[in-house]
Amino acid sequence: MPAAAEMLVEPPFERSPAPDDFQSAPDPQKHDHFIREAVDTIINEAVYKGTNRESRVVEWLSPDELSARLDLSLDRTGLSQEKLLSLVEQTIRYSVKPGHPYFVNQLFSSVDPYGLVGQWLGDALNPSVYTYEVAPVFTLMEETVLGEMRAVVGFPREGGDGIFCPGGSMANGYAISCARHYKAPHLKTQGMSGQRRMVVFTSEDAHYSIKKMAVLQGFGSDNVRLVKTDARGRMDARDLEAQVKDTLDQGALPIMVSATSGTTVLGAFDPLEEIYDVCAKYEMWMHVDAAWGGGALLSRRHRHLLKGIERADSVTWNPHKMLAAPQQCSTFLTRHASVLTDAHAANAAYLFQKDKFYDTSYDTGDKHLQCGRRADVLKFWFMWKAKGTDGLEAHIDKLFDNATYFKNMISERPGFELVLEQPECTNICFWYVPASLRSAEARSHPDYNHTLHKVAPKMKERMIQKGSLMVTYQPLRDLPNFFRLVLQNSSLDHKDMDYIIEELERLGSDL
Repeated sequence: MPAAAEMLVEPPFERSPAPDDFQSAPDPQKHDHFIREAVDTIINEAVYKGTNRESRVVEWLSPDELSARLDLSLDRTGLSQEKLLSLVEQTIRYSVKPGHPYFVNQLFSSVDPYGLVGQWLGDALNPSVYTYEVAPVFTLMEETVLGEMRAVVGFPREGGDGIFCPGGSMANGYAISCARHYKAPHLKTQGMSGQRRMVVFTSEDAHYSIKKMAVLQGFGSDNVRLVKTDARGRMDARDLEAQVKDTLDQGALPIMVSATSGTTVLGAFDPLEEIYDVCAKYEMWMHVDAAWGGGALLSRRHRHLLKGIERADSVTWNPHKMLAAPQQCSTFLTRHASVLTDAHAANAAYLFQKDKFYDTSYDTGDKHLQCGRRADVLKFWFMWKAKGTDGLEAHIDKLFDNATYFKNMISERPGFELVLEQPECTNICFWYVPASLRSAEARSHPDYNHTLHKVAPKMKERMIQKGSLMVTYQPLRDLPNFFRLVLQNSSLDHKDMDYIIEELERLGSDL
């Protein structure tokens, strides 16, 4: 090893002169024009043009083409405000517009004006909602909204508990964590090693997050048992009980059932009252993943779809789905007042001091797994204040009306075949069968399903290239690829349903 005097010394690093505009604070003299121009561009291009039926849903470029078109590099020197404004325009131009009426591709869409303002207001204030000290308004706002949502579910408004989560997957993870703590609180300190094997049950059509979160929490994917579904995609309570008995015969401990109200593909609503009976009999936590279908609770016409949800121990409900709040806005609700805190609190003395000058029960952050956390409540609260419960109900009813109209129209239309004749939610699943595959001879060919399987991907490619529409597709078990229209944008009407049908016919006319 060389002596210290002989060791190589790196040449001094040459510093560039500090830019004039590096400080993280708005200056009216420096930034007023830039901020106003950027906001005007966002309003005109993303909000108005991006939701205009005459505009494209997406201006498609391949990854190589988009990389060449956009300057995504990061350099030592910053750009001028003029070039930054150009990047704002380009970002909007080449992004998918989920607020477009013909984006019916996933379980989120629309640009709600009140939700948007609420989101912007939250971003301008930039809070972190973990103590009343730093987020007094948002702490009280959360408790108000979560209490009202519990009341809508049928839980105690003033009792129970709830939190806002970064997505429905995390909310389902909280359900598994709470169920484990409720059944075996000693695991919080002792861990899973050497403990009796625990099993979670959900349907074969449930969201994949149940398995992912069980893996994350140490259960192992083999200990998530998938329950059979019926022809409508609903969990079979008889198969559930049979699997619970089998689990007990193996010496394992069944701790939780995650039912679904509004499955991702078929939009099925599990029979909650039958599932509750099984959970009560075997002392299991009952969770309902109503991330998608929970919005129906606000409609007197449609809340019957979730009959029995008030018996559950916990519920996932995402206002950013059927209620069209801006991303992300997800909640976990429970009837148990202390389980979230008991399961997750770490009592960090530097943040959750108990000798503060105010009531520290309002320091709600310790029941979360997160520390820093956005005020996701604000955009939904602002929407609810603007529209009232009656307005939210009218929104839900219009979605179901559009879904019924679309289903009825394609039921009578040559080339369209429903996967479910009577869908329960605003998911409409169907095949488009091109004219070349409609004859008896084509249908009887052994390669019929294989050929039909290729139709939806080809039509999806065409609609994306054209920018006229976005509808997703997928297979399900032994079924070939089919389209899944999902409706949660209440600005659509029956004319839009007609357009979607006619555009699908145009896209598949020569296949």
